[in-house]
Amino acid sequence: MSDVAPQPEAAVAAERLTKRYGSLTAIEDLSFSVAPGEVVGFLGPNGAGKSTTMRILSGTMAGTSGRASIWGVSVALNPAEAKRHMAYMPENNPLPEDLRVEEYLRLRARLKDVEAGQVDARVNQVMEDCDLVRRASGRLIGQLSKGFRQRVGIADALLAQPKVVILDEPTIGLDPHQILGIRDLIRSLRGQMAVLISSHILHEVEQVCDKVVIINRGRLVAQGRTDDLRRELLPHAGFTIVTKASQAELTALCTAAEPAATVEAGVATDLGWSRYRVILPAQSPARETLATTLLGAGLPLREIAEERYGLEDIFLAATRRTPAEGRRS
Repeated sequence: MSDVAPQPEAAVAAERLTKRYGSLTAIEDLSFSVAPGEVVGFLGPNGAGKSTTMRILSGTMAGTSGRASIWGVSVALNPAEAKRHMAYMPENNPLPEDLRVEEYLRLRARLKDVEAGQVDARVNQVMEDCDLVRRASGRLIGQLSKGFRQRVGIADALLAQPKVVILDEPTIGLDPHQILGIRDLIRSLRGQMAVLISSHILHEVEQVCDKVVIINRGRLVAQGRTDDLRRELLPHAGFTIVTKASQAELTALCTAAEPAATVEAGVATDLGWSRYRVILPAQSPARETLATTLLGAGLPLREIAEERYGLEDIFLAATRRTPAEGRRS
């Protein structure tokens, strides 16, 4: 018989998590999961309860009720075993400024029970993976930029080759070049370990994450892959059209192509041209044929462009929902 434990269905699981501070409820009845090897973005406005949730999942804070598990192990009932499978980097990651990078990582490797004969190899590997060798090798942590300190924190998280990595705002305070580096690093972890990452930089989350979990006021309001959430939360497609036609003329042509189309009042631009916004159902076949229809009708047309909805639009739509709507998603 093999001694290798079977891979759990969920690497991270929050089941009806609730945390109260007296009369204040930070999170309530919160449930979601992260599959093995999956990278998941954990999103919400300031004060939504993201850091509280991450602290409960990492075992640094106790919940009031509910269950948190890492790799199938209850964080509350067996914290030492759960932490063996997980690494957590908090938003304000404290690092000793008077240690050199290698010294700190060797110390952390020993504290994480990395085998003595493997410590140097693991330190060298995570420094290579986190691009620390060329710019940070031999330097005091106190001499490093914020971006390289974040890389040291992530290198620390990867030392013991955990099955789960929880990163709370790993790109906070970084410049665009540093953010790109951290993004590439997180992307490289996909398939190797489960990653739960919170961030306010929605474009970066969209670039690296397989799915997102969105909370607001401590409750789940949406979760899933961005394409699925886009269809669910943004059921309409918008077009910007610049034409010399009147609103009535444009409306007649658009509703002939799609009866549910609406045309918002135009804004005059120059030399008789006006800019309109046309709204179609997201699943309408007219999305593919609207330009051909308008041109075929001889409509004076200078511009037609479909609006592209990103994670920011999904986030705004999700955080306007009620918690009951979020639970049904």
